[in-house]
Amino acid sequence: MVFDWFRRKAAPAAGQDVPPSEAEVVPGPAPELATESALSPGTENDPAAAPRDQGALPEPASSPSPDGASRDDPSPDGDAPPAAVPPPASGGVDQDTLAWAREAYARLKAQQEAARSQTEAPQVEAQASEVPEPARRPAPEPTAVPEPSNAELAPRPSLLELAAAQRAERQQALTAPTEEPPPEAAEPAAGPAPAPAASAAPPADAAEPQLGAFDDTFTWSVEVLAAQGRAADEVSLEEIDWLGRLRQGLEKTRRGFVSQLLETLGDDPLTPELLEDLETTLLRADVGVSATDQVLEALRQRLNQEVVDPAEGIRFLKEQLRGILERPIQESDRPLLVPERDRLNVWLMVGVNGVGKTTTLGKLANLAVRSGYSCLIAAADTFRAAAVEQVRVWGDRSHVPVIANPSANADPAAVVYDAIGAARAQGTELVLVDTAGRLQTKHNLMEELAKVRRIVDKLAPEAAVESLLVLDASQGQNGLRQAMAFASAAGLTGVVLTKLDGSARGGVALAVASEAGLPIRFIGAGEGIRDLRPFNSFEFVEALLSG
Repeated sequence: MVFDWFRRKAAPAAGQDVPPSEAEVVPGPAPELATESALSPGTENDPAAAPRDQGALPEPASSPSPDGASRDDPSPDGDAPPAAVPPPASGGVDQDTLAWAREAYARLKAQQEAARSQTEAPQVEAQASEVPEPARRPAPEPTAVPEPSNAELAPRPSLLELAAAQRAERQQALTAPTEEPPPEAAEPAAGPAPAPAASAAPPADAAEPQLGAFDDTFTWSVEVLAAQGRAADEVSLEEIDWLGRLRQGLEKTRRGFVSQLLETLGDDPLTPELLEDLETTLLRADVGVSATDQVLEALRQRLNQEVVDPAEGIRFLKEQLRGILERPIQESDRPLLVPERDRLNVWLMVGVNGVGKTTTLGKLANLAVRSGYSCLIAAADTFRAAAVEQVRVWGDRSHVPVIANPSANADPAAVVYDAIGAARAQGTELVLVDTAGRLQTKHNLMEELAKVRRIVDKLAPEAAVESLLVLDASQGQNGLRQAMAFASAAGLTGVVLTKLDGSARGGVALAVASEAGLPIRFIGAGEGIRDLRPFNSFEFVEALLSG
């Protein structure tokens, strides 16, 4: 079994039958989260020293049960943990959510300990088998005591004589001509010798995620999963690790957006005057004019009906933002972008220069391989220097074959032609095509993309073709203009939003969804090979407005 990151569930490996009873988890709107104070761990003991039993896990110091009830049982009847955690009716601590988080932590900790013991047991056995038996030492033979020689009986030199001899040796070493080392010994020092060893070592970011402490990041992550209807036994360490990365990646956007939002709302109910300040806050986060108008219009209608307090205002804001992000996804033919089994899938990566198309392609290849799909890369960026070599490095990191043309300025359509032929011969499920960066205003380069698309349609008319635009989140509204230009010229079907961790303009995702009408399919929140995941509007909004 492997974890299919496209479907967000465990799936059989290639060649195994898929049980029909397993339901897919499609990212979409989910129940509202509990307040973050409900899961704030406060001061706790070290979770590494706690036993695996659920009741012995670290408990937050600020979360005693007001009625004195025991929280060892994750559900009221003690049979099974609740599938979803409802938000607390009051501002108190949600005890069911805390019990759910402790149960998930205990299960993940037990899994990690079991996996560690399985990997350490063969090593211990191998080391034990290599230890030789202690050999018997022979009995020591009696040695004769030597008689002192004439040299030992001679008088030793004095300290002055020893000092004079040392000065003479140092003076002789300084006056002697310096001998240059042979060229064979000097050449390795001048060249970059450590490079091959470094490239042969596995990358550090490819290591399996490790379970951290029972802290605020873990409790927030499991709260997000619980609000989407996940049971405690369905939580994986991969998902916990990704949600922590996503929350950390949106820190710059959240730091400015949330602080201004809380300052605008304050503790008083919402008023029409506060909506003007909220409009400024949304526009500064590059949410876009269209999305801002939709949110404000919905809030005005809500204010005309009832009084809205700040907590209800934030909850209503989250609901509106999720609706804006979900609308293009629901209107598309494929609400969940995932490679189809037993069918050729061709995904074209397009965009301007420097947005990270090749890096995104390498991360997608790694994601597909770890999800159990067969993958192949077509290095169709034949214009940029060293582009093919960069693609080969990403292919080697994920053990994915790369089809390339070594000649300079080769035809990108010819590379795609060879890649599709190789994929059909090998039965490959996913072909990722790397294209050269181009401005949306260059007509001849846009025609080159159209030629590649015609080659794909001609060679594999049965293939599922996707044209994904890679956008740099740090470009803000410039990225929105790129999306609208590429959508009309290249037939886009989705957007990949990258570099969220280095930008305070994460709100551009809402602008792309509302004004360009393009569904966001993947987001990148880091430089590691695992820092790219399928887009989930609920998790994105919660990470954007957490805290």
